[in-house]
Amino acid sequence: MSNWVSYFLKYYFETKIFKRKKPILAGYKITYNCNLRCIHCPYWRKVHFEPKYQEALETVKKMYQMGARILIFEGGEPLLWKDKELNKDIIDLIKEAKKFYFSVGITTNGTLKLNDIPSDVIWVSFDGLKETYNKVRGVFFDRVIKNIKESNHENLYVNITINKINAFEIEEMVKFISPLVKGITIQFHYPYGIEEDKDLFVPIEERKIIIDKLINLKKKGYPLADSYVCLQSMKNNSWKCHDWMLVNANPDGSITQGCYLKSRGKIFCNLCGFAAHVEISKAFDLSLSCINVGRKIFKYRQIPA
Repeated sequence: MSNWVSYFLKYYFETKIFKRKKPILAGYKITYNCNLRCIHCPYWRKVHFEPKYQEALETVKKMYQMGARILIFEGGEPLLWKDKELNKDIIDLIKEAKKFYFSVGITTNGTLKLNDIPSDVIWVSFDGLKETYNKVRGVFFDRVIKNIKESNHENLYVNITINKINAFEIEEMVKFISPLVKGITIQFHYPYGIEEDKDLFVPIEERKIIIDKLINLKKKGYPLADSYVCLQSMKNNSWKCHDWMLVNANPDGSITQGCYLKSRGKIFCNLCGFAAHVEISKAFDLSLSCINVGRKIFKYRQIPA
């Protein structure tokens, strides 16, 4: 039996029988620095802190020691992170993390070249067709699409954060980007408390209509990676959250186990729009479709014993 399969089986039974609630998925915001000023994002507004290479590597290892076996580098824009003194960048960290994590991913705004990134999966944020995208993220739509088309990565996804500005064109967005990527994941804008939230948050009743459109697109064969179980559960947030499965780190090395919002904003579970939380929680509850989403996206590698 492969080592990642045996680990996940052991993880499940240890949790069920011995109540050892270890995380499995790690997110590392290695920097708040970003070359964009997206209207929905609270992170570029924060005071920047850039960890040195050894500090960042120590954070990566700490989350592994806590139990995490899937790691996603986030930002800000993680491709901007560098340790100039040691001449190290995010590529070096990805390579090091792949020596012990089963799967290593990265999220990026896509404005920088996407070639030769050694992560197991890449997500590019994609929040509208040209006019809408430029309103939400800045005038970079053409550059991002060019970088996606020129990417040599075989496991390239886009993630759409759905808000009131782009919701009206969600079907056109999916149809436009589908031929260019391996798959599409979604989430709904969460109100962090910034001024722009009042114009961005999609009320739950409106969310249901949008999700029905996404389900219909998925049935037609468009590569929406989120499972039907996940999408249906998000209509009323009718799912049991196992937030202890997540561990998150910030640029200063602080680590929290639990909800993505811990230490980052007020937590209102009824407003949650984080599909990844739904998918991983339902997978733990043995939803086969949610388990398969993880298998397909993360491309688990065999790690030497």
